[in-house]
Amino acid sequence: MAIRFNEIGERLKAYRLGRGLQAEDVAERLGISRAAVYRVEAGGVVKIETLERLATLLETTVASLLGAGVEYYSSPVSYFERMRQIEEQADQVVAHFPPLSYLLTSDSYSAHLRQTLVEALPAHIPREEAVAEIDAIIAILDERKKARKRRRLSVVNFVNILEIERWLKLGVVGRFNLPPTELAQRRLAARLEIEHLIGLIESEPMGIQIGLIEETLPNITFQLFRTAEKTLLGLSPFRLGGELPNVRSGIAMLTADEEPVRLYEEIADGLWRRALKGSDAGLALRAVLDRSGIAQPPLREPSSELV
Repeated sequence: MAIRFNEIGERLKAYRLGRGLQAEDVAERLGISRAAVYRVEAGGVVKIETLERLATLLETTVASLLGAGVEYYSSPVSYFERMRQIEEQADQVVAHFPPLSYLLTSDSYSAHLRQTLVEALPAHIPREEAVAEIDAIIAILDERKKARKRRRLSVVNFVNILEIERWLKLGVVGRFNLPPTELAQRRLAARLEIEHLIGLIESEPMGIQIGLIEETLPNITFQLFRTAEKTLLGLSPFRLGGELPNVRSGIAMLTADEEPVRLYEEIADGLWRRALKGSDAGLALRAVLDRSGIAQPPLREPSSELV
């Protein structure tokens, strides 16, 4: 396997961010200069002994830093940062990330997502630290969205109609015991995102393809990142909407191994053949909106009381 130092640097940064460390923290603990850390993250040559020390500090393995086989990420910050890095080089992303890919959400969705992630926090964890991690996740997600627009990245998104119906019934929520007036606003937020999605389907912007799936799919999300050199497969337990969000627990994986990539390419091909597309998908989603019974009053801004 050829050693790609630029990719090692990218993985190192992703793991570092996931651990909540600054470059100077890494430098101090390893007894090296901050400039040396930045140099490695920028793609500089690094000794295997240094990689071993970095892997121990970042609670990962040398194999993961090298990208040998499978990269494992227990931190959503690390995983989403790694996705951002790969998308900067990708030609196309094929995604099943229920209820829909963040790359295709409206500009107002980040505030609603933040609200749900904060209200879903368990009582036993330190709140200030957890909110800081959520803000880091949102910042990375927004950078991904900006980069998608800037690069006009091709995105193929599979949307499950059953997930959409459930999302409209529950609303954009992080917990269930919300007052009726608040729940109505959360359901409206979900409706506006589906209207935004329909707008994308009907306007057919260059590079965006949306397939509406009418069958039950596994809860695990998957993405295929197609680059000029290879295709990477990402599998993740992290959810940014739908029934309830999850950015607290689970292990995400990234691999370029031929067999799992081939199998998921076959799954994606089959889903695309069976999916509703274009006007058919738009009509089906409009029917779902009609069944939801959600009115369309002005949507107020997400509450800041949960910060």
